[in-house]
Amino acid sequence: MDSFPQNALGMVNKMAETAAEAPDKAIAFQGAPGANSHLAAMEYAPDCLPLPCFSFEDALEAVKQGKAGSAIIPIENSLHGRVADIHFLLPESGLHIVAEHFMRIRHCLMAKSADAEIRTAMSHPQALGQCRHYLRARDIIPVAYADTAAAAAFVAQSDDPHAAAIAPALSAQIYGLQPIAEAIEDEDHNMTRFVILADQPSAPAAGGPDNFPLMTTFVFEVKNIPAALYKAMGGFATNGVNMTKLESYQEGGSFAASKFYADIEGAPGDPAVDRALAELEFHCNEVRLLGTYRQARRRGIEA
Repeated sequence: MDSFPQNALGMVNKMAETAAEAPDKAIAFQGAPGANSHLAAMEYAPDCLPLPCFSFEDALEAVKQGKAGSAIIPIENSLHGRVADIHFLLPESGLHIVAEHFMRIRHCLMAKSADAEIRTAMSHPQALGQCRHYLRARDIIPVAYADTAAAAAFVAQSDDPHAAAIAPALSAQIYGLQPIAEAIEDEDHNMTRFVILADQPSAPAAGGPDNFPLMTTFVFEVKNIPAALYKAMGGFATNGVNMTKLESYQEGGSFAASKFYADIEGAPGDPAVDRALAELEFHCNEVRLLGTYRQARRRGIEA
């Protein structure tokens, strides 16, 4: 926690003390108080005890150590793509995805003075990417920092009159900054998908009040032979299982075999899903389930 700016540490420590009193209600998140992940935790579970952590690894470790009942991690954004490398983080952590949450992201440019001539804007790389057209049009230099709210805290304690931060408007209130411009994201559909991680897997039932389908997330490594991915995907097509996400990544330095992160609609126990996964395993060196959970937003339909 000592990596947070000094003017954020008091609040971080107080929130950690409160979370320690009821760790089952605590949700660990990456960032300083006021970060988007903080807002997402409160939106997802309004009665939770948010636990600030400096890094994604720290947030996951808090769950593993019993300091928090779950962690909320942003994994992808509609404007700027991947946020956290969940396909690296989650298998290493041993945790399970138990839910997902979508949150509309709104960015505010803030500085120590409302009349400041802004030359630099500090924020998380994702936030900078989501506001890149705004910054470029105004010749404002983007400066990467660990998270949005911590950037606001850093600017608040700095002596640079031309420095600004990009963070949720709440951060301006928390750290005593002045809002310069609000809703500066490049598109009004700026949405981030978060996943909620816990020590034990969930066992959600199909149906529910919204009748949204179940989702299953897994990673797999295909055999290094011609058409391995094509053959591995065939089982999902022939069994009518909808794959909503497929993303490749490399692990290690060999570049010899591709690994993939995937989301599908359905759950183990469904005959079609079981058949598709069995065919997948036949063509793979490894298949690892990361979690089954209820879909929070229908895929392919405007929310």
